[in-house]
Amino acid sequence: MTQWTPTRWSLEDLLPEPVEASLEAALAKLETKTTAFEGYRERLTDDITAAEFAEVFHLYEAITSLSYRIGGHANLAFAADTQSQAARNLRDRVDKALTEIGNRTLFFTLWLKDTSTEAAARIAPAGSEFHYYVESTRKFKPFTLSESEEQIINLKDTDGIEAMIGLYDMITNAFTFNLTVDGEVKQLNRSQLGVYYRHPSAELRATAFQELFRVYGEHSDVLSQIYNHRVRDWHSESIRLRKYPNPIAVRNLANDIPDDVVETMLDVCERNNTIYQRYFKLKAKWLGMDKLTRYDIYAPLSATDKTYEYDYAVDLVLDTFNEFSPRMGELAQRVFDANHIDSEIRKGKRGGAFCHSGVPSIVPFVLVNYTGKANDVGTIAHELGHAIHSQMAAHHSILTFHPSLPLAETASVFSEMMLTDRLMREEPDPAVRRDILAGAVDDAYATVQRQAYIALFERRAHQMINDGASADEICDAYMAAQEQQFGDTLILKDDFKWEWITIPHSYHVPFYTYAYSFGQLLVLSLYQQYRREGPSFIPRYLNILSYGGAEEPIKVLREAGIDPASADFWQGGYDVLSGMVDELEALA
Repeated sequence: MTQWTPTRWSLEDLLPEPVEASLEAALAKLETKTTAFEGYRERLTDDITAAEFAEVFHLYEAITSLSYRIGGHANLAFAADTQSQAARNLRDRVDKALTEIGNRTLFFTLWLKDTSTEAAARIAPAGSEFHYYVESTRKFKPFTLSESEEQIINLKDTDGIEAMIGLYDMITNAFTFNLTVDGEVKQLNRSQLGVYYRHPSAELRATAFQELFRVYGEHSDVLSQIYNHRVRDWHSESIRLRKYPNPIAVRNLANDIPDDVVETMLDVCERNNTIYQRYFKLKAKWLGMDKLTRYDIYAPLSATDKTYEYDYAVDLVLDTFNEFSPRMGELAQRVFDANHIDSEIRKGKRGGAFCHSGVPSIVPFVLVNYTGKANDVGTIAHELGHAIHSQMAAHHSILTFHPSLPLAETASVFSEMMLTDRLMREEPDPAVRRDILAGAVDDAYATVQRQAYIALFERRAHQMINDGASADEICDAYMAAQEQQFGDTLILKDDFKWEWITIPHSYHVPFYTYAYSFGQLLVLSLYQQYRREGPSFIPRYLNILSYGGAEEPIKVLREAGIDPASADFWQGGYDVLSGMVDELEALA
């Protein structure tokens, strides 16, 4: 049996050593292909034949693939060590080079957006490999500027807002946090500090959160100003120049999800705060408290500080995948076999976790910061779920194999639920089963309600900042959103007013987080189908994953019997969560 140990990933499959030589060769090859591609500009008219279009399309795919290899290596090397000057310089150099390539090939997507309906139907008929890419690209036509304007925006972003967000990463990833544990002062990174949010000691939980907000609060002037510029840049480009109707509509179109579907989901989220309020009251009773504080919402119900060896965690996750579908187990195993997982705790390494799927032919890369806590086991399942999803869709074009953000969470959240289900099934002790179920509700809060409220806060913050609001007023708005969530079920301390500057997604990809809510509520529905139908459900589920981003998300869901435009569908997900709380109340 393989003995798994935390490792640092290898990026050889992207750019082999020596990196400088392979980078130069890749950039030279990219230049050759781009020059050839530019020669097609005059042939892009409504009279182009299907055969000529296929020729252009495949060359564009090749340029995209090579760009993703180069960019992937640069960004993953930076994530592995955000304090490395060499990694920062490489990333900045690559960003500039790829921005230039993007500008030189921009004419292709601009032409597609302006193509007539008749020409689009001829070169990319329904059922063809090009169809969805062409049709989804054409949806951006109303919000697209001239070629020169688009090029200026690309150049401006590289040394403008993207550089500023890079500074946010550099500043926050360099933070260290001091926490006194058993009389010893520990110096921790953010991932290590986050372990203590779920510690059995209420004092340690509170101190950990207080230390997080102390450090971020000391830099609040700079970090809030960076967010201010992110919002203003978003508004200037998306609303004033591109004429989107509102800030969140930009993300909705990128996700290919209709605005009304997103609004329906968020409205349902706002109406279901009472489910979690019931749970937090129940949790306070189990913890012997009159009322929880906000520091306590992830508190474990047991007093143990149990840890899991990495070897055990990996074997458990892989075995769970194999039990559901040997195909899924095989695809997850590939990540380890390719040495594409970075699981060590290291100074300078990016915090949190993610899966990078750049090129269909390359096994995805997974970053986790494994500290041995139960939540980390679920994180491994979550990120490997993303890797499985990408590989299931690897037969599609590099331009369409990535699922849109709301569907991108399908396999990851489903994988976590499989793991929870297995633990519940195999655990005979009612007290432990209670703890497992409570942990699942904790995670569902973090994935559904918290993420929905981040998006709802962003919507309010974007409006306020563009109306001239100060950082203190944004803090007040954030606290008001928290009070709406929790009601009178817990004590909300004032230091949480700075939590919004600790959320990287709001800086990197505004309105990203509602995709988590979308994905979790969707998976609750899918998992209920699996429980009812058993093995006959598995092929239909794998078929959803196999689409990747090669079909309109709404069509994929409706094919699976789901109507995301219906409030009843979203409420159905909450009904499952309510049933979990009912089960916990029965154990009280």
